[in-house]
Parts: sequence; structure tokens; C-alpha cells
Amino acid sequence: MSTSITRWWWLRHAPVPDPENRICGRLDPPCDLSDEERLSALARRLPPQAVVVESGLLRCHQTLGAIEAAGLSVAPAIVEPALQEQDFGHWQGRRWAELDQSKDPLVAAFWQDPACTAPPGGESFETLMVRARDAIIGLTRQFEGRDIIAVAHAGTIRAALSLALDLTPQAALSFVIDPLSLTRLDAIGDGWRVGGVNLEINE
Repeated sequence: MSTSITRWWWLRHAPVPDPENRICGRLDPPCDLSDEERLSALARRLPPQAVVVESGLLRCHQTLGAIEAAGLSVAPAIVEPALQEQDFGHWQGRRWAELDQSKDPLVAAFWQDPACTAPPGGESFETLMVRARDAIIGLTRQFEGRDIIAVAHAGTIRAALSLALDLTPQAALSFVIDPLSLTRLDAIGDGWRVGGVNLEINE
């Protein structure tokens, strides 16, 4: 008996202008959609009529809208807040350099284990992994055998890779996920296949 394949197309949102390197997290700024060539290439590469899921934050919604405007035909998106970026709590909107210079012991504790330590008022990456994992498993079961386009965040895509590769939180954080990059994961039965991370898009 053949096993159905559920194909996940993970797309990180377009870049958020941030010349001061501030911590974005759950903040909701707009993104930069000026790379029309890349958006058009993604519209040609992504599967039409796929299930679409996005985190509900503006930068994901805008990115999806721009790809649709470039020619991708998809069903209305499902908003899944469990796929939102890590909540950095009271540090959101502050600069990493400012935090490091503050000599705050909470900052030092965070850098000792950034995967499993929660910023004040926020959540750890490990917590993000758990909530994202539950949502991914649920959506995979709901849409078994389909293509799923997920417009999400670097942290969420790292969490998806941790699920597929059975990684520790520390190992998952080692992935660099570029803006407007495509990561391919296939759910096959109870296992996963990784098609690629930061894939080249045929222009």
C-alpha cells in the first residue's frame, strides 16, 4: 500500500527594514516588497491551488499578497497563530547591542542557553518549537497528501526543521533562514524528508 506524501513549502516572509538591528519577534511592522523579481519567481515556483497557511502577522500577510499579485493562484489562507515568530517579551523593539551593553544578568543568562531560556515576559525558542510542532502535525493530518504553502518566520521554519530532523533546540538554531527563502519538507507516513533549505529559485 502506498503512503501519501504531504508537501510543505515553507516560505520566510520578505525582509523587514531594520537598520538598527532591533528585535522584532511578535511586533508587527511592514516588510519590504521591492524584490519584484524574486516574488515573481516564487509565484512561478510554488504550486497553484495549494493549501496556504500564514502566521497572521502583517509581514507574512503582505508577502503572500505580493506573491498572489505576481500570479500565484491559491485558496484563501488559513491564519495559524501557532506559526508566529518567537515572543521576545520586554526585549522586543530594543537593539541587541543595547541589551549586551546593559550588563543585565538576564541577558547574560539568555546567551548561556538562547534555545531554552525565555526573555523576560516572552517565551523560549524551545516553547516555540512545541507550539509550532503541534500545529504542523495537526495540519499535516488535516491536509494529508496535499501541497501546503506556509508563509512564516525564521524561528518557525527552524522549528519545522527540528521536527523533520529530530533536532535539539540548540541544533535547530544553527540554521540560517533567509528572507523570501524556500524550505521544502515532505511528510511521508510517520517520517520526514528534507528537500532543501534556502533553495535556489529558477528565475
